[in-house]
Amino acid sequence: MVLETSYFFSLCLTSANPPFGTPWKSDLKTWGDIKKEDISDPRFVVDYAGDSEYSLVPDIGDPQMLFLANNISKMKKSTALGSRIVEVHSGSALFTGKAGSGWSNLRRYIIEQDMLEAIVALPENMFYRAGIGTYLWVVTNKKEARRRGKVQLIDATSMKSPLRKNLGDKSCELTPEINKQILALYLAFDQADEQFSRVFDNAEFGFWAVTIVRPLRLAIEISNANIERLKLEKDGDLYDLMKKAQLIFGEARLLDYDDFIGKITELAGNNNVRMTAKRLKTVRNIFTTVDEKASPVTDKNGNLEIDKALSESEQIPFTYNGGIDAFFEAEIKPYLPDAWIDNSATITGFELSFARYFYMPIVLREASEIISDINTIESNTDGLLASIIGGVK
Repeated sequence: MVLETSYFFSLCLTSANPPFGTPWKSDLKTWGDIKKEDISDPRFVVDYAGDSEYSLVPDIGDPQMLFLANNISKMKKSTALGSRIVEVHSGSALFTGKAGSGWSNLRRYIIEQDMLEAIVALPENMFYRAGIGTYLWVVTNKKEARRRGKVQLIDATSMKSPLRKNLGDKSCELTPEINKQILALYLAFDQADEQFSRVFDNAEFGFWAVTIVRPLRLAIEISNANIERLKLEKDGDLYDLMKKAQLIFGEARLLDYDDFIGKITELAGNNNVRMTAKRLKTVRNIFTTVDEKASPVTDKNGNLEIDKALSESEQIPFTYNGGIDAFFEAEIKPYLPDAWIDNSATITGFELSFARYFYMPIVLREASEIISDINTIESNTDGLLASIIGGVK
């Protein structure tokens, strides 16, 4: 415990402050004037999670996670205590970036390898040129036994001492006494006051980003208006074929696209017209509209086609009981019976939210107290209006 205390003091004194919100596009010139997607530097593109080119590269507009990835690449593994990194980050490092982005990938990389030890939320306006909330990230590659598989979140946003005079955006500071309070919470770990500190399993911050899809449903109308539109394609054989189809099927709305395509293909064969892929596409573009009452459309392999306009994304926490399948059965299928999950599009993501765990709702005043205040104000101002307008004639 003494070793841990002294070590924590020393790393807090040497914490790093990466730049926030500073575009780093010009830095790409040091890699040979390449694009962000072409970065292959092993500090930022690693072999992880079955992907030999797993990217930790964040958005071009903010380099703070790039700064952290660089430091992680330099951590020592051969010493007894390994390495610890303490960096000051803005809130965007906690949650910016969708699953699969460099931001989310780095959070996943750190948490799944059990390197994130703690994050401390600091008061706003702590720094000269940053009037925003900031967070201390404590990252280590050798946790002590009790912290393995866990992440500690410490909310120190209310622990501040105001300055006598502001220095730019900086209006408060952490006194030695406050530092000791924060350190005590850190050392207490899972025994700390839950008002200020909470400990979670690593899985608490992971989620699956899944894509919920539904089948494409097309209705067919061989109307005169659509026939006229077909003239613009300047395909006389197809035009004549669809005129014949109109005589057979009429102008009524047909609700089975697969059945229609089978019949129009047969009709084409009987009239020596080749139904090429281009012609089939033309028929779909001109004569079909999406209709939820129509039968689902299948591709040439018999698989349901997806209606991209109806696709939706869902975030399913790792902690959801039963995982993805249970979530789908309970939360999606009862409301969208024809939906399914596009497993090929499922991506793993990680994000953190202090507001979720430390949010304290404002306690509303009782109605009786508000009424009492109103009555007091009325009695104190009684006759005030009369005295103001009394002299007006």
